[in-house]
Amino acid sequence: MDKIVLAISGKGGVGKTTLAASMLKILSEKKQKSILAIDADPDSNLSDLLGIKTVKKTVGNVTDELKKSLAKGEIPADVIKMDLLEYRILEILEETPNFDLLRMGRSEGEGCYCSLNKFLTDIIDTLSKNYDLTLVDEHAGLEHLSRRTDRDVDVMVIVTDPSSMGFQTARRIKELAEEVHIEFKKTYLVGNRFSPDTEPILKNVASKIGIEYAGYLPQDDDVLKYNFAGRPLFELPPENPVLQATRKILANMGLLE
Repeated sequence: MDKIVLAISGKGGVGKTTLAASMLKILSEKKQKSILAIDADPDSNLSDLLGIKTVKKTVGNVTDELKKSLAKGEIPADVIKMDLLEYRILEILEETPNFDLLRMGRSEGEGCYCSLNKFLTDIIDTLSKNYDLTLVDEHAGLEHLSRRTDRDVDVMVIVTDPSSMGFQTARRIKELAEEVHIEFKKTYLVGNRFSPDTEPILKNVASKIGIEYAGYLPQDDDVLKYNFAGRPLFELPPENPVLQATRKILANMGLLE
């Protein structure tokens, strides 16, 4: 099976991380694929939904530490800085029985996030070769596309809620990818907090934007209760409507065997 890099994007608050966590739960339970999850959102809350309590440093932390060490002259001149940084990134990988997790986090100081974004591309390119599936929970908006940090992504999943702002962001993600010449093998639209009555609207938006429709997640009280209580979505029972809907979405994408 070909190795796949799948990224989840969309406007802030549309449910990207909920979809990411649900996908990871279902795919990791199959135990048929080696999986790397990358939390590229600076708020870094994917680990909470996955039930990972003891989280190591982020890529941003490691990058800042390396910059400070360089400024103090603590690293010998003959040490290859990129190799050292890559080694430290591998050290902070969170390993679980079902998947590995890397958190990008946030880098300190003005202008630092640019270099962190650039390195995200290198991380995906290097690490994804060791996994069957790499799933990236992107940060909100369009910056990751404008900085071309998605050029090695195979499947782009754009999530929207039932709002004109969500639809507009989905359209701009598609347009901006074309403007900066990023080509994905597949691009899908997924709705969150939709119903059978509003699904036709979602399908129509996908058709107008010119991307494939993969399905929607329903509004679910259990997901809300888990979020309020700080419980990981990995504890949701198999019959939960959001998990059932996620299975259909993954099947529509050809990712469930």
